[in-house]
Amino acid sequence: MDVLELARWQFAITTVYHFFFVPITIGLSAIVAWYHSRWVRTRNEDHLRMAKFLGKLFTINFALGLVTGIVQEFQFGMNWSSYSRFVGDIFGAPLALEALLAFFLESTFLGLWIFGWGRIPEKLHAACMWVVHIGTVLSAYFILAANSFMQNPVGYRINPQTGRAEMADFLAVLTNEVQLVAFPHVITACYMVGGALVMGVGLHKLRQAKGGALADRRMYRHAARLGAVVTLVAGLGVTISGDLQGKVMTEVQPMKMAAAEALYETPPDGQCAPFSVLTIAGLGGEDPTHVIEVPCLLSFMGTGSWDGEVQGMVELEEQYRASFGEGELTSADTYIPPIAMSYWNFRLMMGAGFFAMAVSAWALFATRKDRVPMQRWAFPLIVLAPIATVLGHSFGWIFTEVGRQPWVVFGEMATHTAVSPSVGTADVWTSMIVFTLLYGALAVVEVRLLLDYIRRGADPFEEPRLVEDDEPLEFSY
Repeated sequence: MDVLELARWQFAITTVYHFFFVPITIGLSAIVAWYHSRWVRTRNEDHLRMAKFLGKLFTINFALGLVTGIVQEFQFGMNWSSYSRFVGDIFGAPLALEALLAFFLESTFLGLWIFGWGRIPEKLHAACMWVVHIGTVLSAYFILAANSFMQNPVGYRINPQTGRAEMADFLAVLTNEVQLVAFPHVITACYMVGGALVMGVGLHKLRQAKGGALADRRMYRHAARLGAVVTLVAGLGVTISGDLQGKVMTEVQPMKMAAAEALYETPPDGQCAPFSVLTIAGLGGEDPTHVIEVPCLLSFMGTGSWDGEVQGMVELEEQYRASFGEGELTSADTYIPPIAMSYWNFRLMMGAGFFAMAVSAWALFATRKDRVPMQRWAFPLIVLAPIATVLGHSFGWIFTEVGRQPWVVFGEMATHTAVSPSVGTADVWTSMIVFTLLYGALAVVEVRLLLDYIRRGADPFEEPRLVEDDEPLEFSY
């Protein structure tokens, strides 16, 4: 493989792995903050136990998300220096705000929350986790603003002397129409991840506690049902925001929407575009045979009208060649993105979300009237629902980035021109192998820590006490 392919693989590995932790921290921080606030208000010991229990799971994911995020910055500077040079004035601004404002907000108040038990007023202590959650949401907003510029460049101008993109309107970058629909879509999906994780852990511990203390059964049943409700409500938000995003995507990136359906030819006048639930095709997406097809659904998803026009990839490529040149952007001499990856990641993303929502509905039904779902077939559902929501995020990101190809900045910079000119294959191979091994080690550590905490469950209730001035402060809460 050449440097470009290796750099793209490293970007995919680092981005997908880092994004395993992002939705967990965003979604889980809100639920931890809710439990802590409920304890302060009601003095219900179950809420305090769950706040501390879920807070440990949140802290583990936050720490690993921090480590993997640093690698993101590293590979940008190493493998994509031409991209950084071209768009750094714009891309760097929201990322700087994310680091200087949002991340420091998260880390500072998370430290106060971890070490503040018994040291600061209870209401202020509970508010610390809400500030952490606000910080995670702000981080997502600034990062999505940078990514949305890559999808739909706005608020910039090209300097003819330097050939670089320069900021012209920072507010336009922050209020990009792609950003305004992508942000609620991602955030509601993060709440879905947090809810599914709490639901899965709650159901698992509820099954284990069936013959145990009544307080434990009550606590874990409440957590399971709360997680299920959050997953269902957030899933509804994901569906609505995803519908809006599809319409904006059809307007600003019609090729991506066509690739999501493997729609090669524009339907004739008067005919709508169907949506295929299942298609059999070649590995590259060629010669598709639609097995299960919903008439006119793609037209509605893309335009809001059941008879709206969705352009096919062949017609769009002719338009792109007329606008951007004859095959100068990519060695494949095509403006059509990888069809198979675009098509299937789009469906896997939706399928994972609908699966988690279905499991949530089942969980609410199965735990009604103090019932405990002890069926053997229920355990795979309990485990797979949180995993499905995390993977759904990854499928969505892969579709977003692959469907934009061959552009790294749509209409302005091709991906093959963004790679670092001075980095060789040996450099990328070395860094990719090292960081992949590091990721593997981190994954083992995280899984062991998470499973250990889940196995131990929530600590017995203990009213927080004031720490004496001369008492050593330990990393414990």
